[in-house]
Amino acid sequence: MRKNIVAGNWKMNTTVPEGVQLAKEVKDAVAQVADLKCDVVVGVPFTHLTAVKSVLEGGKVLLSAENCADHEKGAYTGEVSAPMVASTGADYAILGHSERRGYYNETIEMLKTKVDLALAAGLKVIFCCGESLDERKSGMYFEIIKEEIMGSLFHLDADAFANIVIAYEPIWAIGTGETATADQAEEIHAFIRKLIADKYGAQVADDTTILYGGSCKPSNAAELFAKPDIDGGLIGGASLKAADFLGIVTAF
Repeated sequence: MRKNIVAGNWKMNTTVPEGVQLAKEVKDAVAQVADLKCDVVVGVPFTHLTAVKSVLEGGKVLLSAENCADHEKGAYTGEVSAPMVASTGADYAILGHSERRGYYNETIEMLKTKVDLALAAGLKVIFCCGESLDERKSGMYFEIIKEEIMGSLFHLDADAFANIVIAYEPIWAIGTGETATADQAEEIHAFIRKLIADKYGAQVADDTTILYGGSCKPSNAAELFAKPDIDGGLIGGASLKAADFLGIVTAF
């Protein structure tokens, strides 16, 4: 049985004290949910990991970094390696987010390396894929998503792939207020699941969690999560307010 997951991605927001306060609010809010039907994850800046981990101890909320380096260690000033992330007690790393691909020129091959390093460090990976507005309009979006997933993930064996969560993020719907319709999102999620089935078999595909990551909010989460291949969300702006985030968590 695959897991339902709602993961927050705080991006470059909050100072450490603000992040600690937000983490406390999320932890307390989730603790009040009597019949929690999903795993809850908060993805926080590197600077926050240790402090937020301390806050989350003893609760139901898991911790993620928003990235990791494509080297294990060495003279890479300013970078944070997967073993460093794992040493904070984090459970996940978010890799391949469209902002990382777009602003920092992260390539398919670089992300393949990051995936390998994260898994070797004992982290689970939330791996992002998705198309731009031009790619959607051109009708090339299936090929774009296929290339991203195959190029960075399909070298893994089935045991390693079990530690991958995929997040589909239509880039045209991130931070724009635009949202793919539930049917549009389901179409891509089903396509991704078939890709996985063709590579690893139906059981692995059925066990893989696939999240939606494009302006998901309390008002549309229930409709999205009702689709058979949408297993939760990777939440940006709405994860910065505990009440909004909880509204998505309880959409299950």
